[in-house]
Amino acid sequence: QVQLEESGGGLVQAGGSLRLSCAASGSTFNYYAIYWFRQPPGKEREEVSCLSNVDSSTFYADSVRGRFSISRDNAKNTVDLQMNSLKPEDTAVYYCATDTLFGSSCLQGRPISELDYWGQGTQVTVSS
Repeated sequence: QVQLEESGGGLVQAGGSLRLSCAASGSTFNYYAIYWFRQPPGKEREEVSCLSNVDSSTFYADSVRGRFSISRDNAKNTVDLQMNSLKPEDTAVYYCATDTLFGSSCLQGRPISELDYWGQGTQVTVSS
């Protein structure tokens, strides 16, 4: 059983920064890629980024590339999403997720249904 928990969300002005963290139970990060998704108000959930410590694969959605950075913090045992130059359209609930069946590598564009463990989400609100 994998447990994921996000933290670090909040309210920030446009142009500001936030750092989200995804904490996982056990040695999850050693075996599975960790994805960040977000769900803007009234819209579908969309992938944002991914990091695999198994094969070092990673990706970013076009909408966040150059502004967001994903990394692992070994001291805290988290996968973090550093979000800079935030825009109002980044407002969303942010989730981390993983796939424990086939998920050692980051695969962009995979169906959400293939990710079997999700955190509860953390709200990010960017004001204009």
